[in-house]
Amino acid sequence: MNPLSDQFIGGNYFDKYRSTNPIHQWLMRGFMGSVRELLGSIEYGSVLEVGCGPGDLATRILPPQVDYLGIDIDQMEIEIARKQYPQLSFQVGSAYELPVESNSFDLVIACEVLEHLEDPAKALAEIDRVAKRWVLVSVPWEPTWRILNVIRGKYWRSFGNTPGHVQHFSRAEIRRQIVNRFVIVNELDPLPWTIIVASKRSSQKTHL
Repeated sequence: MNPLSDQFIGGNYFDKYRSTNPIHQWLMRGFMGSVRELLGSIEYGSVLEVGCGPGDLATRILPPQVDYLGIDIDQMEIEIARKQYPQLSFQVGSAYELPVESNSFDLVIACEVLEHLEDPAKALAEIDRVAKRWVLVSVPWEPTWRILNVIRGKYWRSFGNTPGHVQHFSRAEIRRQIVNRFVIVNELDPLPWTIIVASKRSSQKTHL
């Protein structure tokens, strides 16, 4: 049992990258295309992914030459990631206490993570600490996410809430959370997500 795991509220496991459902594949194409577009608008050589899970996202969106470290609270997920992608580095760690030095990665990615955290502001403060310049964050767009779950017949008893989601970000709310720490540079909104690239306030001053 991982002593850190009580800091993260996980949900049901669903392999979204390998689903054969045509509607889900269409939604994921929109998500992945938007992430790649946002990443293509910035320059970075090192990447920290917070909440990397089994490592599937990084291999689909990042160039192979990037210096990458994936961190996840779940020991089992990290073991799977290491087996699937031995060319990448993975480590167990908490989003609230990232086991890396301050200002150590050009870009920090936190996709589909903040909605699982009891204290997303604390996690964003820690991301701010370790990022040199860029952050990329994605969250489900609420309440549209839950409405779509109800339409497809999922999680009716919890009014469409995906198990493990303890935060429900409207686009206005996730923007508010981000601008408390960062400067929003770009945003794309593929159904049903909000995806934001932002920069550290200190790096904005440096590049003015």
